[in-house]
Amino acid sequence: MSKQLLHITNSGHLSGRLTELEIPGEQLTWQELFCEGPTLETIHCKESIEVRKTFLHDFYDVDLDLKKVDIELEKLDDAEVKYSEIILWFDYDLFSHINMLAVISLIHQKKIKLPISLVCSGRIPGNKSLTGLTELNTSQLINQYKNKVDLNEDDIDMATTVWGIYCGKDHNLLKPFIVKSSSFKYLSNCLKAHLERFPNSKDGLNILERNILEIVRDNTIKSKHHLLGYALNYQGYYGYRDLQLARFIDKLSVFLIDEENSITLNRDGYEALLSQHNFSKEIDSEMYFGGVKKYDFQFSKPLNKLVKTVSNAN
Repeated sequence: MSKQLLHITNSGHLSGRLTELEIPGEQLTWQELFCEGPTLETIHCKESIEVRKTFLHDFYDVDLDLKKVDIELEKLDDAEVKYSEIILWFDYDLFSHINMLAVISLIHQKKIKLPISLVCSGRIPGNKSLTGLTELNTSQLINQYKNKVDLNEDDIDMATTVWGIYCGKDHNLLKPFIVKSSSFKYLSNCLKAHLERFPNSKDGLNILERNILEIVRDNTIKSKHHLLGYALNYQGYYGYRDLQLARFIDKLSVFLIDEENSITLNRDGYEALLSQHNFSKEIDSEMYFGGVKKYDFQFSKPLNKLVKTVSNAN
């Protein structure tokens, strides 16, 4: 029996596109959001599954379909017997890149020795803005596939190291990888974006929270759904989905006046944007990013690094 290609995609929508285009090979659809919530370095073990199951239920009221996860990951069993190459299909953004690091680490943990290549979106000729794979037309998507990047040993080592740091307690250790060259064209941008997901040391807002409040300040916003549309379109390298950004908006309700056909900032909203008070604990003190709790660290712009939140400095 001849060996197949194995395509690992970051969404069912993208898997569907590959099927429509009749791109040969088997597909594994990776459906997680490791960019939020606690993670363990060993990915598919009993403890890790329980941690993710609890997080997804508590924060998003989503029940992890373990049977579906197992069916997908079973495709990695005896991978060297079945496949000739693994092709990763992941976007340019933080959401996709954290998942990509996890996938590469899982392949490494399973000791699978196969060539790995990457099809990534981002800056596409003819497109003014950064573009996701599912947003590409047929010829653009096929062109990205033809120009897939072969990952070398150093790339794999870097991915597994960054994943280990992300699952650990000191995310400042990610900083050297922001300036390190690799085949991951957008990893540097994603790591910088990640550090700025922690509350700013002056106002307690992370960059996404500030962006949402600025959208309200600078635009006529009629509803939370209207605001969600803006937030989805203007989030830079984060790639958050509507479920995640809707939760952001709900958490920011303490800064908003929500009236019929109108959402505006209240006094606290303006004070937050003027950095007159640190609001981090009021916004979201329970979220984890990998191995660290969001509220336990704040991002200092002058120092360009994470510092311990004062109440946790000792």
